[in-house]
Amino acid sequence: MRIWVDGGLRDTADATVSVLDHGLTVGDGVFETLKATGGQAFALDRHLRRLTRSALGLGLPEPDTAEVARACEAVLAANPLPHARLRITYTGGISPLGSDRGDSAATLVVAASPAPAHPASGAVVTVPWTRNERGALTGLKTTSYGENVVALARAREQGATEAIFANTTGRLCEGTGSNVFVVLDGRLLTPPLSSGCLAGITRELVVEWCGALEEDLPYEALGEAEEVFVTSSLRDIQPVTRVDARELPAAPGPVTAKAMEVFAERAAAHPNP
Repeated sequence: MRIWVDGGLRDTADATVSVLDHGLTVGDGVFETLKATGGQAFALDRHLRRLTRSALGLGLPEPDTAEVARACEAVLAANPLPHARLRITYTGGISPLGSDRGDSAATLVVAASPAPAHPASGAVVTVPWTRNERGALTGLKTTSYGENVVALARAREQGATEAIFANTTGRLCEGTGSNVFVVLDGRLLTPPLSSGCLAGITRELVVEWCGALEEDLPYEALGEAEEVFVTSSLRDIQPVTRVDARELPAAPGPVTAKAMEVFAERAAAHPNP
């Protein structure tokens, strides 16, 4: 594989960053994951805008999005894959061994790998931990993913594919790497960004293309919904067949099925919406 590191492509064995990089030592970095089909990244401009928002929110220098786009194009050309996961990582660069940043340039890494085959549907579980809707990192896609690792491991232990968080006020929030949608009384709903959830790119498109509404929801809505699905850049729309012990055997339900159809058609017609 060929990987872009700070200005150029390198072979995997030479694609290294310093052990003093702030992204490694304290998680001081942001990232984006995109799907790419036939060498073309999906929704690249939206992902680059979110990368910039996350970087500025974390206090990192504004990334050169033209350079990032060139890096993405070069990596996809150097690693021809029919279906790829494209990962952009942007960190604070070499810094002291502590929370203070150094004065070195930010680190940019872009890599690709075969996209994982996500199942057509999945199960979700609730977890006892919460998202902090008022935290310094709220709404930023940072590399500080320790909480997600722990929660996803809990989901795997229970035979599920995703864990869903409430926020500190007991409202429905998001998954470890996904946004959550529910159907209540026939209405397609998703938590608002004020809940503390990430502004997912697929979430944004489902709201725009499928008429989903943002609504403040109790955590218990997950257990009462007629239909549930999760979204992410690699999943697109994934129907949920089980919430904890409650089976949803008809998944995808009619609202979910329609959203999947609309999303697939629009995404095929507009690769960079």
